[in-house]
Amino acid sequence: MSKKAVLAFSGGLDTSVAIKWLREEYGLEVVTLTVDLGGSNSRDLGKIKKKALKLGACKAIVLDARDVFVRYFVLPALQAGAMYEGVYPLATALGRPLIAKFLAEVAEEEGAEAVAHGCTGKGNDQVRFELALQSLAPQLKVIAPLREWGMNREEEIEYAHKHDIPVEDRKKIPYSIDENLWGRSVECGALEDPWAEPPEDVWLWTKSIKDCPEKSQTIEIGIEKGVPFRINKDYKDGIEIIEKLNKLGGRHGVGRIDHVESRVVGIKSREVYEAPAAVILHSAHRALESLVMTREAMRFRDVVANQYADIIYNGHWFSALHLDLVAYVLSAQRLVTGAVKMKLLKGAATVVGRRSPLSLYQPELATYDKTDQFDHKAAEGFLKIQGLSLKTQSRVQCQIIYGTREIDLASVIPPKLKELTKGKKTC
Repeated sequence: MSKKAVLAFSGGLDTSVAIKWLREEYGLEVVTLTVDLGGSNSRDLGKIKKKALKLGACKAIVLDARDVFVRYFVLPALQAGAMYEGVYPLATALGRPLIAKFLAEVAEEEGAEAVAHGCTGKGNDQVRFELALQSLAPQLKVIAPLREWGMNREEEIEYAHKHDIPVEDRKKIPYSIDENLWGRSVECGALEDPWAEPPEDVWLWTKSIKDCPEKSQTIEIGIEKGVPFRINKDYKDGIEIIEKLNKLGGRHGVGRIDHVESRVVGIKSREVYEAPAAVILHSAHRALESLVMTREAMRFRDVVANQYADIIYNGHWFSALHLDLVAYVLSAQRLVTGAVKMKLLKGAATVVGRRSPLSLYQPELATYDKTDQFDHKAAEGFLKIQGLSLKTQSRVQCQIIYGTREIDLASVIPPKLKELTKGKKTC
């Protein structure tokens, strides 16, 4: 019986070449796995399957994982407020642990001894795939052809031509692209110069500012326990909401991100992202949180959000720490219910209104008109207590701090050392 490997197959040059290479170098029959996480590639899944079989795969599997992706990966990350380095909504990073999970499951079903991926030796995705697989199926051998074969891009293309493997015209698509429902990432080519403005051809989902409508569009997003469930009066599931907001936001140029980020492997990389729905929903979600959470809860929320983002980015999805943070996030999100109004205009998604039955904003305390119920006299005692430490420090220390008073150093040094301080009376 032939030995098998399950290959995460996108249909691009790297994984197409990998089918032939795995058969030649390892003598493995190759089962390809293509996981549909949404995005433009969803329309080409039939072609991708046919291509895998034509290139020599013994079996080609295509899985529709959009619902699982949104329900168990995207929405939990949204609830946690996870944005890597404050800007990247982690679209690609969220998809990798799910694909790894399916790789492990298919490998077991097919009796495969190995799994393979098409990631480079200096990218983030190799880390995400392999750490997930070490957690889920440590018995599997993981093969990374791009790390092993030592071919540069030109040699890889030459190998493809030699073995009649179709190659995309790099002049037409000069970038490395990954996309799913939650966002689209683009790198390489002209983007490798961080000083150069991204060419307009890198953007596919969003309009240029000059082509956006002159009139703004305001939408209302309903949220329950941190999860969006409606746009205006239309109640929708997670996939429908994300697809709708990607179109609405893209029409108004919302969701373009140009970021120089710190990769897991220690290098800086310039990436551009398109994520209209993610940008809109993260802004709306945070606005609602600020309405229902205390100051202390919001500050701790930011700590958790950063840690959660790092866990996703660094490939630690299947870790105990992640599970611990999930428990906290779910508890904190019980209060995040209400609605947020967002105005879309010329590349910006601006919060213009928010409300909640659990709001900590009380009009009778916040107002300055005659309905004001705030006890102004209570502020006098409050200020005395708040200012006591400052007043004491000012009286005792601030003259030293600002250089208007001298102290005798000998008075705070043990007796046997006093002779060392003779003539040295100031600090």
